[in-house]
This record gives sequence, structure tokens and C-alpha cells, in this order.
Amino acid sequence: MRIAVIGSRRSWYTADLVRAAGARHTITPVAFGEMHARVSSTSAAVDVGASPLSAFDAVVVRTMPPGSLEQVVFRMDSLARLEASGVTVMNPARAIEAAVDKYLATAKLQAAGLLVPTTHACQTAGDAMDAFAALGGRAVIKPVFGGEGRGVTLLDDEAMALRAFSLLEQLDAVILLQEYVEHEGADLRLMVIGERVLGMRRANPDDWRTNISRGAKGEPLEVTTELAGLARTAAAAVGAPLAGVDLLPGRDGRLYAIEVNAVPGWRELCRVNGVDVASLVIDLLVEPRPS
Repeated sequence: MRIAVIGSRRSWYTADLVRAAGARHTITPVAFGEMHARVSSTSAAVDVGASPLSAFDAVVVRTMPPGSLEQVVFRMDSLARLEASGVTVMNPARAIEAAVDKYLATAKLQAAGLLVPTTHACQTAGDAMDAFAALGGRAVIKPVFGGEGRGVTLLDDEAMALRAFSLLEQLDAVILLQEYVEHEGADLRLMVIGERVLGMRRANPDDWRTNISRGAKGEPLEVTTELAGLARTAAAAVGAPLAGVDLLPGRDGRLYAIEVNAVPGWRELCRVNGVDVASLVIDLLVEPRPS
């Protein structure tokens, strides 16, 4: 199988996929910025450099680099057209679009019956201040697009909140506020790979954010039938066959669905579980897709 990996050639994940593929499959790194498309009266194609992506059996999306709105929309549209032509794309463009948008992902998780923190998405500082008050004067502010805890801030001061919201309004940004769930400094990261679910507990004694990139450490986790079911439901809510699902045990005894990542990392998960995740990802690509 010929597999294109959209990501950095220097990425650990690209190298891990190359290692796992061995001699069975060919891995070719490509970049979003090199993607271009053409449409004529008789054909349509999506290429990277001089190579048609349709020549690959599968495409794995391993990065979501920043770009203008036009660039991001074009990249997703191109992936969708590639998928429509019969190439396996993981994750599908619709899944990436849903997961990367924290408002949309939260709405889809709620619609799927999962417990989510109360979330407000606003376009004006005034509406955001009303939401801040409704959340008790303490809220987590997040960028609508982003990951790894970047730009995530806990606000508990009215003056600071107004300053932040006013700046975001000036930038024409959507202001997303979320209920702060009291917790014990740890969350659960579950990785869905088709029907298989792996997991770890992420604990951070130095930061309320539990991202590995923020210094959290992975610990073993027993993936119960309940946890696996919640993870599969969350992944299915955004349409991602490969997903990282973050569940947060609150001090109130309830389990909150916080986020679904459609470009999930697995480096720490491999260390904690002793499982070759990259091989499982490739196996998922090889599996026949339901018609």
C-alpha cells in the first residue's frame, strides 16, 4: 500500500509510521502547503508537488498547520474531493472540520448524549461578559480552533475577563467560554483506533491543564467497557475512525467529555501501554471500509 502522510518530514510521528510500515507499505511525507488542485470538463485532481494524491491508496493527516480561512477551507475541500475519488483519507475532512472546531465538537458531543461542560460561544465582549456572569465569574476561555492547550486560560477576574473579551472582539474572533470543572488535576485520554480503544490517565501536579505538552505525565489506565463505549460514541459523533478523546472526572463524581482530537498524538500512549500504535493505525488503513 502507498500511503501519503500529510505532516512534517522531521516529525516523530512520520518516522514512527515509516518504522511501522517496514517493507510492507511505502510512506511518503507531503505538506499541506504544496497541495494544489485542478478541474477540467473531463477530470479533476488533487496533487502535491508533481505527484497526484490519487496515486496513493491512502492519505493520513498528521498536522493541521495554521493558515488563512481560504487556505484552510481549500485544504479541507481538497481532502473531501480526494476521498470522493476513492482514496482512503484518515481522518476524513468532515471529521477534522468538526473536531478542530471546539464549538461544533462540543455541540456534537452533547447531541450524542455525552455530558459536556456548559459552553458559550459569543461574538461580542458584552455577550461574553453575560456568559461569564452566568458561569459564576469563573470560566475557561479557549480559542475555537487550536490544540495541545494553546491559548487556554482560566479567568476568574471580571476586569481581566473584560479586557480579554474586548481584545478578542477587536480581532473579530469568536469568544468561547466553558464552565470550569473542578477536578483532581488529571484527565483520561482514550484513543479510538477503529473498534479498539487504548487509554491512559494524564496527571499534571503543576498545571490545571492536563496536556502532555504542558508537562502532564501519562499513567496506566484500565479501559473499562463504559470508558470504551464513551470514547467510541465521542469519535462517532464527529465521524473520526481515529480519534483522541479527552474525558475529565469532575469532583462532583461525573465524567465530562471535553474534546475530540482528529489528529491525535500517541507517543506517550505507546510508552504507557507498551503498544505499537503506529502499526494499529496502518492496520486500520488496510481494513476494508464499509460501503
